[in-house]
Amino acid sequence: MAVRTIEVRERVMARNDALAAQVRARLAEHDIAAFNLVSSPGAGKTLLLERTLAELGEELDIAVITGDVQTQNDADRLAVHTSRLVSAVVTGGACHLDALQVMTALDAIDLDHTRLLFIENVGNLVCPANWDLGEASKIVLFSVTEGEDKPLKYPSMFQRSSQAVMTKTDLLAHVPFDLDLAMKNARQVNPDLEFFQLSGLTGDGMESWFEFLRASVRATGSVV
Repeated sequence: MAVRTIEVRERVMARNDALAAQVRARLAEHDIAAFNLVSSPGAGKTLLLERTLAELGEELDIAVITGDVQTQNDADRLAVHTSRLVSAVVTGGACHLDALQVMTALDAIDLDHTRLLFIENVGNLVCPANWDLGEASKIVLFSVTEGEDKPLKYPSMFQRSSQAVMTKTDLLAHVPFDLDLAMKNARQVNPDLEFFQLSGLTGDGMESWFEFLRASVRATGSVV
């Protein structure tokens, strides 16, 4: 008699993908552009969002869902820069967000008055790569304080991302980091990556990022 083993992971992933499709449909119904921000810990996701909320929060009607393992510290930081509710998902040790958590968080967001949604994932370059959250695309942050070979060590995350944000560029004069080599390595695993180079601390390079976000919102059908 033939025996077929169905992996638990396969069932879980299939369920997640179905829920992600529901999230995506719900966002599309409200013409909301959604991005899943992913990176290793400390790459600068929260600082980038702080700058973005301060500059474009009202203009683009931005909502944020944050994921963290144990605290809501990131959500507290972001809440200072917006009058909107920042939804904090504490995973209790899990290394990534899933579509059910995002779907649940959407219930607390005024979708009729939202045009851009950021999902700040848990800091991890492995687990979040394989989990669809219903986003338009993943955006990977890559800090100049990391090694240039990070894309080669964690190719799945860079392969599954559409944009790469090179962060902390204000430190380039102080760290032995080859920016061109880092970008070359990233393009080796994903030739289609769109790059941004910026510093959340000084604000250098942020305008290109802002224009990308405005264009993304326009592409959903909303007027900016």
